[in-house]
Amino acid sequence: MPRVEIYDTTLRDGNQGEGISLSAKDKVKIALRLDELGFHYIEGGWPGSNPKDLRFFELIKEHRLKNARICAFGSTRKSGMAADRDENLQQIVRSNVLVATVFGKTWDFHVHHALLTTLEDNLNMIQESVAYLKQQGMEVFYDAEHFFDGFAANQEYALATLQAAKNGGAARIILCDTNGGRLPNEIYDMVSAAGRVLDVPLGVHCHNDGELAVANSLAAVQAGAIQVQGTINGYGERCGNANLCSIIPNLAFKCRLPSIPGQSLAELTELSRFVSELANMHPMDNQPYVGGSAFAHKAGVHVNALLKNPHTYEHIEPEMVGNRRRVLVSDQSGLSNLQYKYQELDLGLGLDKEENRRLLEELKDLENQGYQFEGAEGSFELRLRKAFHGYQEPFSLENLKILIEVRDGSVYSEAIIKINVNGQVVHTAAEGNGPVNALDNALRKALEGFYPEISGMQLNDYKVRVLDEKDGTGAVVRVLVETGDGHCSWGTVGVSPNIIEASWEALVDSIAYGLLRQRNKDELDTKKMITGVFRGKC
Repeated sequence: MPRVEIYDTTLRDGNQGEGISLSAKDKVKIALRLDELGFHYIEGGWPGSNPKDLRFFELIKEHRLKNARICAFGSTRKSGMAADRDENLQQIVRSNVLVATVFGKTWDFHVHHALLTTLEDNLNMIQESVAYLKQQGMEVFYDAEHFFDGFAANQEYALATLQAAKNGGAARIILCDTNGGRLPNEIYDMVSAAGRVLDVPLGVHCHNDGELAVANSLAAVQAGAIQVQGTINGYGERCGNANLCSIIPNLAFKCRLPSIPGQSLAELTELSRFVSELANMHPMDNQPYVGGSAFAHKAGVHVNALLKNPHTYEHIEPEMVGNRRRVLVSDQSGLSNLQYKYQELDLGLGLDKEENRRLLEELKDLENQGYQFEGAEGSFELRLRKAFHGYQEPFSLENLKILIEVRDGSVYSEAIIKINVNGQVVHTAAEGNGPVNALDNALRKALEGFYPEISGMQLNDYKVRVLDEKDGTGAVVRVLVETGDGHCSWGTVGVSPNIIEASWEALVDSIAYGLLRQRNKDELDTKKMITGVFRGKC
């Protein structure tokens, strides 16, 4: 069975996405991770365009890649200039990589109105640029920019540009939907037409302006393309590029075509989040396969069926791509949602139907008040344990005072707190850059002597949502807090007309849930040690 080559352009095309600016070191980290997972080609950047890309090509030489080949990107020579004197091509050669990817014009409209030259001159530019790089000992891929638009406008000339690249010695010719506006049937027909007249392996490079980049890439493969170019998470200019986190599993599970090694498929979710972290972009929850909501279920009817057989509402097993199933509890939930959560949390099934219904009604009433447990599963689990599993809170509040002072034109906040921990009363105070920050600092200061593990918990995100805007400053607010310990993160929620009270509720749950997680982990580790799972290693 033929392998589909995966060509990643996150470091170049993905880096052109709005809000994304990867450093040279970030690029190296991503390249090494892609190499570990068995990606075939990694486009490092355009060495003739900026110092950052030049730096990447210098840094990557210090690493010995196991699977991938690094590619340098650039354009064909300028009109009226010999290839061996073109600075862009010289920079590609000086990058000292084995693969060069050059793009040229396929659409006659662009030749006349962007290059301002003749159709014949453009053909020479393509052929001579490819030939020159090949003469330097490089494998050359030719990106046929705007191929599909060019083919639709002037089929004969578009194919002539591909022939020029072939005559120059291109090892792959990549057909590009640069404007991202074509449909899958058009992609299939045009790739098929190119394949009938060329004996050079074809690839595809799609943009997502019509929300079809993944579908178009798969259509190209079905028409004979052996290489797919794209980016992790679909990052890229305008609406982005073809998303490799969707293309790779679709190739494997739907088309039954191999690409990266099978064992790497289970690491796609981690890869997606790794790249989003380095790109400083919030992970897209609704992203297929690897998103946090990709296997999240809310409707009671759905969950009831899932309990009988997960295939009723899931097209693959989440673990196949390193993701996990999530069942949400909300006002859309039924008893099956609670039953699933009991099993997931290993709380047992001791509740009768009436108790289940009572709890479900309580949760729905809380949602009516403004609580939202979809993004606050930490608070939800604590409520379950408090209600039916004998959970004891690790501390309780006795007194809290917030002081806000305006001094010399600046605002200062101080929280004074008195809490009870296992019968011991702690009274302390802390300042912060705002009342919530002061509150968080004071709570941690009071508890760290009893629970040192709190020092490893960090507040990752803090969101406030006004629920009834018409009530103005007296409106009910919902506070969502995300906390992490370096290994995972959890959400908690608080609701009140008083933003301090809502924040306190969410902060208390965040620490209480973190302590619960740590306790459960310690108990599990102890069980493993006793049963010999650790084989003597503690």
